[in-house]
Amino acid sequence: MLPAPTRQRILEAAYACVARWGLSKTSIEDVSKEAGLSRSTLYRYFPGGREELIAAVVGWEYDRFFARLYDAVHDATTLEEVLERGLPLAHKAIVDHEVLQRVLETEPELLLPAITVRAEGTIALVAEFLRPYLERHRLAREVDIETAADFLARMVLSYMTAPGRWDLEDPEQVARLVRAELLGGIAPPD
Repeated sequence: MLPAPTRQRILEAAYACVARWGLSKTSIEDVSKEAGLSRSTLYRYFPGGREELIAAVVGWEYDRFFARLYDAVHDATTLEEVLERGLPLAHKAIVDHEVLQRVLETEPELLLPAITVRAEGTIALVAEFLRPYLERHRLAREVDIETAADFLARMVLSYMTAPGRWDLEDPEQVARLVRAELLGGIAPPD
């Protein structure tokens, strides 16, 4: 197995190639040139070839996105704070991600299956992160924490990508969204 710096080098090179030419036009040859490595080295690390490499790059960038999001919200003390901080940051990161936006615009059929495969895992990851906040949050008596965590995870992921009528750059609107729509159904009546 190659050392971690080589893997990182390959992923960074592949990402640069996708940014430059798109998913469908990025080849193993392009990545090997960009990384300054032989094609055989890439094939040793990614024996499944281009498909395996592209899937690894998507996964790598996906993990980096959630690591940055976690860093931004992990020290929040309340559920409201996590959601009010996280939603705008995540939405902005998605909107400002030039490579993601380019691929979604030009080759969505290549990227969407890779994202869809990770969907249930992502929901579970976000739900697990939210669970301790839900345990400390005042919930309506009939609300099950597992159900609430799953619901919130699905809603948060949905609003991150498609906020609808909500302006996620406006803190007042984000606060209303969080309190009225996301937490309104799980909070006890006043």
